[in-house]
Amino acid sequence: MTLPAIFLGHGSPMNAIDPASRYNRAFLQTAAAIAKPQAILMVSAHWIGRDLRIMSGVHNPILYDFHGFPAALYEAQYPAPGAPELAARVGELLAGYALHADPDRGLDHGAWAVLRHFYPEADVPVVQLGLNVLQPAAWHWALAEKLRPLRDEGVLIMGSGNIVHNLRELDFARVDEPFAYDWAEAFRDRINRAILADDRDALIHYLALDDVRRAVPAPFEHYLPLLYVLAQRDSGEPVRLFNDEIIGGSLSMTAVQVGARST
Repeated sequence: MTLPAIFLGHGSPMNAIDPASRYNRAFLQTAAAIAKPQAILMVSAHWIGRDLRIMSGVHNPILYDFHGFPAALYEAQYPAPGAPELAARVGELLAGYALHADPDRGLDHGAWAVLRHFYPEADVPVVQLGLNVLQPAAWHWALAEKLRPLRDEGVLIMGSGNIVHNLRELDFARVDEPFAYDWAEAFRDRINRAILADDRDALIHYLALDDVRRAVPAPFEHYLPLLYVLAQRDSGEPVRLFNDEIIGGSLSMTAVQVGARST
C-alpha cells in the first residue's frame, strides 16, 4: 500500500490547544480517511539550520519554541515515540548527503501542534528532518525525491509550514478571520495553480514569482516543507487542497494531500 504525503498549514501555536478549530477538524478527518502509518517523517518550518539533520532518539521530548502565549499552551503534551530505525533508513536513502543524526532533539511546535490533532493518541512514531536553509529550492526538491520509497514502506511523509507566512504584516486583531491582502491571495493562488497543474518549475522557482518576498520572507522556511511533500507526487497522481483559507491577511492555512485516500 502506498501512503499519501501531506503538507499542513499550521498557523498560530494556539491552534495546538483548540480541538474545535475547523482546521484541526479537517486534520482529524484526513487522518481517518487514510491507512494508519507505521511511522511519520516530518519536515517542519521550525527546524532549520546550516546543515541537514535528523532526529534519531527513542523518545521525543517536545519543544515549546515560542514565547508570550498563555500557560495552557506550555502545558500541552504529545508523547509520540521516536523511530531510530526510520532515521537509519532515511540515512540510507540520503547516502551522499551530509546527514547528521541528533538523538536528543525534540519535536518542535511545527510538528507536535498539528500532530496532536492528526493522531491525537500520539501512537505513531515520529522522526523530524531538519533543513539546511543555505541550499536552494532545487536542492531540497532533489533530496526530497530520494525519500519517495518511504511511501511504499508504511511511512507518512509530512510537511508543516505555511504557503503564505508574513507575521510582520499579520493583522493580529483579525487573526482568526478569513481575509487576505491582495498580494497574499495572489501568491497563494499562483502556488495553488502550480500544485494542481504539477508545475514543478514554478514550485521550485518560486523566487521568480511576484510578491514572493512579501508572502514568504527569507529564509523561506515556511515554504520549503511544501516542496518535500510535492516532490513525492508520482506522474498523474491526484492531489487535494483543503483548509484553503488565508487568515489575518497574511497567513495561509492551506493544506495539501498528495495521493488518493487509502481507506
